[in-house]
Amino acid sequence: MKILAIETSCDDTGIAILEILGDKKSPDFKILANIIASQVEIGKKYGGVYPMMAKREHEKNLVPTLQTALREANVLEKDINLIAVTNGPGLEPCLWVGVNFAKDLAKKWNVPLIQVNHIESHILVNFLPQAVIPTKAGIQFPAIALVVSGGHTQLILLKKIGSYKILGETRDDAAGECFDKCAKILGLSYPGGPIISKLAKKTDRLPMSIQLPRPMINTKDYDFSFSGLKTAVLYYHQKQDKKTQKSKKYITEMCAEIQQAIIDVLIKKTIKSVKDYKAKTIILGGGVSANAELRKQFLEKFENVIFPKPELSTDNAVMTAITGYFHRKKTVAWEKIQADANLRIGK
Repeated sequence: MKILAIETSCDDTGIAILEILGDKKSPDFKILANIIASQVEIGKKYGGVYPMMAKREHEKNLVPTLQTALREANVLEKDINLIAVTNGPGLEPCLWVGVNFAKDLAKKWNVPLIQVNHIESHILVNFLPQAVIPTKAGIQFPAIALVVSGGHTQLILLKKIGSYKILGETRDDAAGECFDKCAKILGLSYPGGPIISKLAKKTDRLPMSIQLPRPMINTKDYDFSFSGLKTAVLYYHQKQDKKTQKSKKYITEMCAEIQQAIIDVLIKKTIKSVKDYKAKTIILGGGVSANAELRKQFLEKFENVIFPKPELSTDNAVMTAITGYFHRKKTVAWEKIQADANLRIGK
């Protein structure tokens, strides 16, 4: 079985081809192609993602990205058995480009089409053996998934594949969004997460003269709030003189404290959910899960934690393909598939 997957939920145009061999009980997954046309340089130029601009780039990139994927995988149109496409959540103009492209292919190639939830795909990419950094025990249920990215920060209970319950989520800014906004305040480039992580490594953290709040870290629920952290960074930064604002010591210490504040909240909330629901595995997903310090500290706190390799933490179509595989019996007539920017996972 070969699955062609399409991912355009935000600003990366992703097309992947996944081959599945073996039987249902022990499938063997092989990534034949994973092509991503990134818009990071455009984001750097304009300081973020603008939906209509991202939409135009997807329209420009999809056909050549598909051609590259087919060529790299050495497969023809007739070899594709299923098309999987992300239909939400995400930026609606971007989602529609991918959905319409998938519908056209499904109609032209006469191939079944399946719609994929973007949040679920960030979780299920961890079920690809070659895609993850595994634990000794592997994935056991019940599990807690922490999906943390530029647009989402959610704690999700997994009873099994396809059975999800949202325990908590951000009430305002997502963690990745907070990284981006804090980086902008400090005069750093976009995207903020990688540059803050890089600069944070340049300080030994002790002694730290900067102390930022950890919003909602001690609340009894599983929700997050990072808007207050961003505001605290802004006020602290505005109080510094111009010389300090540009000093390497100040910038690196601020980056380290921003990063640690976010990590502290993510870990504390995850610990609570794991204890309350007696979870056997912690699954990380989303672009922020590529953060090296976050991974390091999660591995120190938990015995059974699993996360994708960095290149599969950020948006990609491989995760769309594996999710399509697990829901392969839920195909939908191409005429009925719609984009849903606010699509939810579970309840």
